[in-house]
Amino acid sequence: MPMQESPAAVAQSTNNDPVSAVSIATTARLHFGFFDPSGKSSKPFGSFGLSLSEPWTRLTLRHASKNAVHGTEAERAARYLDTIRKAHGIEQAYSLDIESAIPSHAGLGSGTQLALAVGTAFGILEGLDLSPSKIAALLERGTRSGIGIASFALGGAILDSGPREATLPQLVARAPFPEPWRTLLIFDPEAKGLDGADELAAFETLPAYSEDERAELEARIVGRALPALETGNFGAFCDEVGHLQARMGAYFAPLQGGVFTSRRVAGVVAALRAAGARGLGQSSWGPTGFAFAETEADGLRLLDVASKADRTGTLRFVLTRGRNSGAEITCHSA
Repeated sequence: MPMQESPAAVAQSTNNDPVSAVSIATTARLHFGFFDPSGKSSKPFGSFGLSLSEPWTRLTLRHASKNAVHGTEAERAARYLDTIRKAHGIEQAYSLDIESAIPSHAGLGSGTQLALAVGTAFGILEGLDLSPSKIAALLERGTRSGIGIASFALGGAILDSGPREATLPQLVARAPFPEPWRTLLIFDPEAKGLDGADELAAFETLPAYSEDERAELEARIVGRALPALETGNFGAFCDEVGHLQARMGAYFAPLQGGVFTSRRVAGVVAALRAAGARGLGQSSWGPTGFAFAETEADGLRLLDVASKADRTGTLRFVLTRGRNSGAEITCHSA
């Protein structure tokens, strides 16, 4: 399934005036799991995830007399900007202001969203046709999972192919997330998921995943989870996410010290499960946990349960929604 037109191209086409600055706002995503988490089967990886309505990465890029990057995640953003600028042979200096950033090392895809936001702003400012996939390839994002790329472009619940023949994962299917449903996010600021070299090393040590198990996981998401989203069948969707999460938790447990990276998050998840919550899990390597609620009222109930279950007072909770559209792009005229 092809991605929609590049967000950069869409934004440029709406304004014929010279663009002096570009603002991008993009949100986090949940990664529910891989069909082949080892990446060693005939169809490596392949994943299922969801774009969220928060937290956000917001930034503005403009031409400047000298390079300057301000705000949270400034060092990483500066590297992305420098890489993409040099790749296009452009000597122009830029000012990049980062108003907010998705928490890093939390399993919410912060690096990919930051890279795509910087690359998209750069493409618009310089009049280049840079799609999210082109930017991701250039900045080495999305090599195993295409959830972040598709969520930046389209939003919604996303199924990707996994990498094929040295190409980035492609969008296989997308479904809108029902508006009444809510997602409770469980943050542990004192824990951190695997990333970078540690993540690469972890994948190298993992045993091969069964071809039959891979096929079964994919069939359940395609045949049950996606149709449940289309029909608003909350229970069926939660059952399939829960099943995928249980498989991922068992597989990755030796590398992350248990089914959950954070014991504090695990304790809250157990309390939520006892209170009847469904669709529980951990996004990517964590530590961020999640639970689904069918209504706002039930979400607030779960938020109360989670808050009372946090014995340490160190966790943070956010009741959010799925997001069914891609990044917000604003072009500022001189």
